[in-house]
Amino acid sequence: MIQLENVRKDYGETTAVRDVSFAVEEGELLILLGTSGCGKTTTLKMINRLIDISAGSIFVDNQDISLMNPVQLRRSIGYVFQGIGLFPHMTVAQNIAITPKLEGWDAAEQTRRARELLEMLNLSYDEFGDRKPADLSGGQRQRVGVARALAIEPKIMLMDEPFGALDPITRMVLQKEYQKIRKQVGVTTIFVTHDMTEALLMGDRIAAMDDGEIIQMGTPRELMNNPVNEYVEQLMQAPKHQMRELEKLSD
Repeated sequence: MIQLENVRKDYGETTAVRDVSFAVEEGELLILLGTSGCGKTTTLKMINRLIDISAGSIFVDNQDISLMNPVQLRRSIGYVFQGIGLFPHMTVAQNIAITPKLEGWDAAEQTRRARELLEMLNLSYDEFGDRKPADLSGGQRQRVGVARALAIEPKIMLMDEPFGALDPITRMVLQKEYQKIRKQVGVTTIFVTHDMTEALLMGDRIAAMDDGEIIQMGTPRELMNNPVNEYVEQLMQAPKHQMRELEKLSD
């Protein structure tokens, strides 16, 4: 489904991503995990050509993305980020329908899809469809952002800290809602986070990154039980430490 081969990104003399290779299978959720500046977001953005690679190759459905029209590539891939980026002058329904409209869907199909996605994300179309983004809570806006990314039924979703700015309860709810949706529709997902607990609970596999490189890749259980070095061990210790501190409070 998605394959990176020896991918590198240079900014002048600075290398942001170096020799990154991995494959993501159809329907899988891969977490890119690491501290700020480790290359997670740069790696994500190279997959839909928001950033062009300096070396290496990226394939989507066995097609080299460097040979693809970047606009069509981006339209075919759902993209969700922390800032959401909803258009403030458009209604919720209009925001969701942006890409379907560009792809030539008729008005009835646009409305049908917006209704379907809002209901899937526990927002009533009749209540929220005509609202503007300013009239929504942060969690509601993020739901609309996810709906917009899913609008033309993409096979791939790229998610960059999508729930990072939300309160813990809303964040947990949206994590569960997205897991349910992506399994229901079979969408392949690459998900960037620096939250260790989120990575462990959401990922089928985790790629731990540091200084532009993948240090270790495996299932959450593999990284928890067999970290390859001190850096990965420290990443995995964070949720364990939080759990111990919480247990003390209940004593």
